[in-house]
Amino acid sequence: MFRSKSWTASAAIAAVLLATACSDGDNEMSGPGDPNLRVTQGTVYNQVEFLANPLVSEVTVPKALHHTYNTTMPYNSAQLIPVTEQFVTSFGRPQALADLLSTVLYNNGIGDMLIYYPDRDPATTGWLSWALQPGVGAGGRRLTDDVVDLGLTAIFSGFLNPTAALCQPFQLPLCTDNVNATAKAPSGAFPYLAGPF
Repeated sequence: MFRSKSWTASAAIAAVLLATACSDGDNEMSGPGDPNLRVTQGTVYNQVEFLANPLVSEVTVPKALHHTYNTTMPYNSAQLIPVTEQFVTSFGRPQALADLLSTVLYNNGIGDMLIYYPDRDPATTGWLSWALQPGVGAGGRRLTDDVVDLGLTAIFSGFLNPTAALCQPFQLPLCTDNVNATAKAPSGAFPYLAGPF
C-alpha cells in the first residue's frame, strides 16, 4: 500500500498535536456535576461510581438516576435528598422518618459521606453510630456491620419511628436480607476483608 507524502505529513502533525494534548502536564477540567470545580493536576480521573453510606444509591435512589448520583461529588449529593425522602414516604412511612433518615444519610444536608470521628472511643465505631449516639459514636463502618439489615430496619420497621411500620426490626419480611453478616470473620491483614466462602 502506498501513502502520499502529504498524508504522512498530516499524520505526523496530528500525532504531535495529540501527544501534546495528552502530555503529563497539568490538565484542567470541570468536576462531574460541578462546573465550578477545577482540577489542575497531572492526572485526570473519570468518576464512574460514587458510594458512601450503604443503601442510599442502591435502595433509595431509582435506577434511572444512578448515573446522576454516580457522577456527582459528595458535597453535591444532597440534591437527591427529596428523592430519598420520596422513597421512604412512598411506603406510607411518615415524613418525620424521611426527614430523619435524609438528615443522617446526607450528613445534615452536606452530602452523602461516611462520617468518622477519630478522636472518639474506637469501641463506638459503627455505621451511623455518630448519629444514633450524638457526640459519642465514632461513626465509620466496621467490617462486621450488617448494613443491609440496619438500613432496611431503619426504613421499614418501627426502630426509629413506629408509624406505619412494615416489619419487625431485623426480621423477615422486608427488614433483613436473611444473610448473616458474620458468616466469615474479616482477615487480620490488609485489606482486612473476609475471603470468599
